[in-house]
Amino acid sequence: MILRTFAAGMKKVELKSGTEQEETVVGNLQWDGLHRPKIYYAVASLWCGIFLSVMDGNICNVALPTIAQELGVSSADSIWVVNSFQLVIMMTLLAFSSLGELLSYKRVYVSGVVLFTIGSFFCSFSHTLPLLVASRVFQGIGAAMMMSVNTTLVKITYPKKYLGRGVGLNATVVALASVAGPTVAAGILSFAEWPWLFAINIPVGIVTFFMAWKHLPDNPTHVRGRHFNFKDALLNAAVFGLLIGCIEMYSHGARPTVVLIGVALLLVLGYIYVRSQLDRKYPMLPFDLLRIPVFTMSVVTSIVSFTAQMMAMVAIPFMLLHTFGMNAVETGLLMTSWPLVIVFVAPLAGSLIGKVHPGLLGLFGLLLMSAGCFLLSFIPEDASHLDIAWRLMMCGAGFGFFQSPNNHMLLSSSPNHRAGSAGGMLATARLVGQSTGAALVAMFFHLFGDGAPHDAMLLAGILTICGALSSVSRLGLRPPVNER
Repeated sequence: MILRTFAAGMKKVELKSGTEQEETVVGNLQWDGLHRPKIYYAVASLWCGIFLSVMDGNICNVALPTIAQELGVSSADSIWVVNSFQLVIMMTLLAFSSLGELLSYKRVYVSGVVLFTIGSFFCSFSHTLPLLVASRVFQGIGAAMMMSVNTTLVKITYPKKYLGRGVGLNATVVALASVAGPTVAAGILSFAEWPWLFAINIPVGIVTFFMAWKHLPDNPTHVRGRHFNFKDALLNAAVFGLLIGCIEMYSHGARPTVVLIGVALLLVLGYIYVRSQLDRKYPMLPFDLLRIPVFTMSVVTSIVSFTAQMMAMVAIPFMLLHTFGMNAVETGLLMTSWPLVIVFVAPLAGSLIGKVHPGLLGLFGLLLMSAGCFLLSFIPEDASHLDIAWRLMMCGAGFGFFQSPNNHMLLSSSPNHRAGSAGGMLATARLVGQSTGAALVAMFFHLFGDGAPHDAMLLAGILTICGALSSVSRLGLRPPVNER
């Protein structure tokens, strides 16, 4: 059921339908974002929400040994504190993005802020592992709701002429949040107990809720006549849950038989799910958007690049520890040079959108990142801190030049009434790439032992070259005529 219609500036566009029920796109097709000062509060609520939801994916990694000891569980069992959060996000992300299209991106986002904040409250008062894991699942559902519609809300919040800049700034926040977890956790744990890792979210969540509720825009357009398909949502959850679950089981040394059973079940359910989605006019797994070549190549480029990025982010700390004998403080400070340079490069790349083709910006950025990965792979053992830092900054700068234009091209190649699914696919591509990258590093440790970090950086360099080729292949592809 559509909860809200738009009275001012209403236009109606007929869509061809394969069903008896008429489906129409309704809404303000001339919508062009928010303006000052309301846009500042709306953007602040988006940044706060996405930063918390992305950062909490790995903020408690540093505290896992302490959590395991205080709760009286094994180290292996304590990993579920991290895995449960990531798993539920992947299982529900596309479903919530579809729900945002049907109901309201704003309502999904605000509800996500509420659930995430309540989940954080329960996490901070959890004194047993089952209760903590259940609270993390609750928190993960809220994070999935925020992630699923975040980039879509960016698209409808910024005026068209500033969209590139907005995508660049949002990409900066995501990039910082992706690598800030351990640093923030170390800072909190230096003066507080581990429950404060979650309690710190509560005041930020409350402020974010009020800003988002008051200032975020409602859907400019939606499709009348669509309904949420719960069967598709369950199949989607099962398929993506098994996908990430199999990767996690393998990377954490599960028995081969268990992994193979999981893979077999994934193939069967995946086949059923894909076949059902091919017949849908508005599929939850957006095959209608994947039939747009420029959209598909942007998704592929994103998956490959985030796989390479996560391989580097997981491998580099081990390299600094084993090869250079650095302690945790030195490692944390050096790793900061990667996201630090993104703060400056991502907005610059966003400002270049419209002046330089995103495919060329992605090509330049990913080749720069590839060079940094190769230089880190073959770095001499007597390298100084400065030698390591400028190589890391090279990788960060390259990724910053790629991410903003790629996100903009992916979002702008989808029609407005499918913006929710486009945003959900963007977040899904990032999470699939990050999960795959982490699993590949784990596999390299099984195969190559202490030499794994150097080999992982070598593969990351090769993957970024593949991403660069995927990016430049979009030069000959034109996005469809969009409503916005």
